[in-house]
Amino acid sequence: MGMAMRRGFLRLIGGVLLTLTVSGTFAAGVNQIGNDEVKALLASGVPIYDVRRPDEWQQTGVIAGSRRLTFIDASGQVPPNFLPRLTSAVDKDAPVILVCRTGNRSGVLSRYLVEKLGYTKVYNVSRGISGWIAAGQPVVRD
Repeated sequence: MGMAMRRGFLRLIGGVLLTLTVSGTFAAGVNQIGNDEVKALLASGVPIYDVRRPDEWQQTGVIAGSRRLTFIDASGQVPPNFLPRLTSAVDKDAPVILVCRTGNRSGVLSRYLVEKLGYTKVYNVSRGISGWIAAGQPVVRD
């Protein structure tokens, strides 16, 4: 990712986080889903990306089949290889599920993919892995 694109991306994230804090809502076009929708989409073969950090994956486990790709590292930065890795793996018109701890980070990423990069089938797990676990859903650990 070029420096200018990365700065723009980081500015967007800051603005989105501020907007989310003030409004508590996400942009139109981002599909907010619950556990039942996650299960249905996974059963139909839609990939799920857990965008938390490795220490978070270790602490809680992950939803079976999750592809792990850290969106925001422990220092609050987007790793330079994050966006190229995600966009090379997921086609703009292919469905993808994003999950984080509570749905906030994955919600920011979902909005960016839809609004700035033209993705059309992004599903954000609205309550994140916390909501998944609270509902008694299974996780896997390494």
